[in-house]
Amino acid sequence: MTQRLPPADAEREESIRATTRRFAEERVRPLAAALDESEAFPSDLYRECAALGLFGITVPEEHGGLGADVRTYAAVMEELARGYASVADQCGLIELVGTLLSTHGSSAQIERYVGPLLRFEKRCAYALTEAEAGSDLAGLKSIAVRDGDGWRLTGQKLWIHNATVADFALVLARTDPAAGHRGMSIFVVDLDAPGCSRGHKEHKMGQRASQVGALFFDGVRLPAGALLGTPGRGFHAMMSVLEKGRVGIAALAVGILQHALEESIAYAKTRRQFGKAIAEFQAIQWMIADMAKDAAAARLLVEAAAAKLDRGERATLEASMAKCFASDAAVAHTQNAVQIHGGSGYIRGVAVERLYRDAKITQIYEGTNQIQRMIVARQLLAD
Repeated sequence: MTQRLPPADAEREESIRATTRRFAEERVRPLAAALDESEAFPSDLYRECAALGLFGITVPEEHGGLGADVRTYAAVMEELARGYASVADQCGLIELVGTLLSTHGSSAQIERYVGPLLRFEKRCAYALTEAEAGSDLAGLKSIAVRDGDGWRLTGQKLWIHNATVADFALVLARTDPAAGHRGMSIFVVDLDAPGCSRGHKEHKMGQRASQVGALFFDGVRLPAGALLGTPGRGFHAMMSVLEKGRVGIAALAVGILQHALEESIAYAKTRRQFGKAIAEFQAIQWMIADMAKDAAAARLLVEAAAAKLDRGERATLEASMAKCFASDAAVAHTQNAVQIHGGSGYIRGVAVERLYRDAKITQIYEGTNQIQRMIVARQLLAD
């Protein structure tokens, strides 16, 4: 499993999906239970992902990416999540950071960060969330002020993916507090710079091999070249990748749900009660049927949103619908998978117990499902 994936288009999507599925089944899934228990950061596994070309799926080839489309990215996310959601999460994080850098970065920033990121020689963080700024970015408190030809960055970021292990972070901060959303900018911050520090690793309910923590910036001196893109356009740049991010999380949720369906079918065929396999009971059959139809429906929603992005169109409505439906379905049906497994499903080390815990965060990150419903309603009711 060391040969890099070829450049992809829509016709090659299924080939890439199949390659990713084999990798997930042979290398990722066998490690999932141990990673969940240890909460370890699997650097060696991520280097294998990088060697296959699974990081930077849509990043242009000239910047070191695969140069594929969003449908292919969604397929990769689903298949990796069938193995273990934390691994898919790392793929999604690198996709967003790589996209921002390759789209808005200077030639120096692209050369310094993108190639090493996609080869997993540098580890990244996407530092947006604060104590009062998650769904509501108007609460953003981090600030960067001019300091000669550079900047001084001060602020705190919470619940940041890769915070405890990242080499650099893309940090959203206010550069013109009076300008609202138009006064925010993104900075590429090397986390070994004086004034940068990290909080402890959070111990999470699920996706436990994904490292989450806080980042602190105490008057960090940044050179002029740390600014990503145009001053005051940081909010818009961050928002430009959120639709693809939501498609990715929706696909991840589909992967969790698909794994739960497969585990439930296998268990129902072998578990016997009252002299027969429980698969023969209508109550079990209906739960499995509902899992299968919702997995299929969620996959179609993901594909519809991805196809729209691939056409160069906005997919605000479609991405929010896909993310909301797929994550709700993943939570509901991993709960049913535990029910099908009975008491054994409640035991640590059984796959469906972990899948239930891993699914929950998909309703929260990349915008809570309450926010997704607001977006859907706003799109439908707009004049």
